Amino acid sequence: MAFFDQLGFWSLTPGMVFTGCIGLVLIYLAIRKQYEPLLLLPIGFGILVANLPLTHLMEPGEGLLWRFYHYGIEWEVIPPLIFLGLGAHTDFGPLLSQPRLIFLGAAAQGGVYVTFFVAHAVGFSLEEAATIGIIGGADGPTTIFLAAQIAPQLLGACAVAAYSYMALVPIIQPPIMRALTTEKERKIRMKKSRKVPQLEKILFPIVATIVIVLLVPQSAALISMFMLGNLFRESKVVDRLTDTVQNSLMNIVTIFLGISVGATMSAETFLRSDVIFIFFLGLFAFMIGTATGILLAKLMNLFTEDKINPLVGAAGVSAVPMAARVVQKMGAEADKKNYLLMFAMGPNLAGVIGTVIAAGIFLTIFK
Repeated sequence: MAFFDQLGFWSLTPGMVFTGCIGLVLIYLAIRKQYEPLLLLPIGFGILVANLPLTHLMEPGEGLLWRFYHYGIEWEVIPPLIFLGLGAHTDFGPLLSQPRLIFLGAAAQGGVYVTFFVAHAVGFSLEEAATIGIIGGADGPTTIFLAAQIAPQLLGACAVAAYSYMALVPIIQPPIMRALTTEKERKIRMKKSRKVPQLEKILFPIVATIVIVLLVPQSAALISMFMLGNLFRESKVVDRLTDTVQNSLMNIVTIFLGISVGATMSAETFLRSDVIFIFFLGLFAFMIGTATGILLAKLMNLFTEDKINPLVGAAGVSAVPMAARVVQKMGAEADKKNYLLMFAMGPNLAGVIGTVIAAGIFLTIFK
């Protein structure tokens, strides 16, 4: 009888079942729809096992998943390592060839700051509002990095919201892009960019690190790793290191990141009205960021002869490279010979930097 008394079936609650089903939905979306599968799959599985009773996987000081979470996320190790891998994958050439596109990446951060004020106005604390607002940057590792430090109680919900909206970029952005642009604007063909010298590509991560970290010291952990990975790539002398951070290291930390984030979403922390509201605010942030990027591009066109296709502004959210691909698809629908992908990568990469700077500002104020 003692054995049967210890079975987990008797300890299941409706909340655990419901939250576990959310994990199964994420697994389904990752496998069937291929929505951000590298992260939604381990996150979904983490949610599932976190809501199985009597496992003690998230028991502080003892549980296996608690150790992943504590040493990887609370100790601020995994998100910077993700940025190291992202930097090694990144080509800043499109941004360097047209530096003006950096303003579109900055404009797209409007969703972060607008949502911050809205979230605080509806009752969230300043720290929670900052964490919710950063979802608008569509940058999962940055969201996790910020949440773990100033609002750990919202970590799971904000991370899932960020990655969900990154996966839904092809659904969320096109209606906004159509509403804010005319067909004539969508047909604008941008002039061919200049070829960026290799020396310029090597100097950029060094100079950018110095300037950004001096301006926003709290962004150092993410920016320095991001730019180091890019320096590995552009230096052409450490192929083994570049290959490691692009593949093996990136894959390992992605596993630990996903399952650790999912494990924070137990029924007790997830099934609350304020957490459900976070998903709506995150969507609002993402939509505002898309709109502000487009509107700034239209404004810039009033003062320049070298026109920018306003669709490119939508790529200012840092969902790399999915947002840029959506821009390319929308532009091709208006003009089959219009190739916008490389132009869109400029604000796309600027958006990554802009979101990290926004997180650094919030950390400076609230940590």
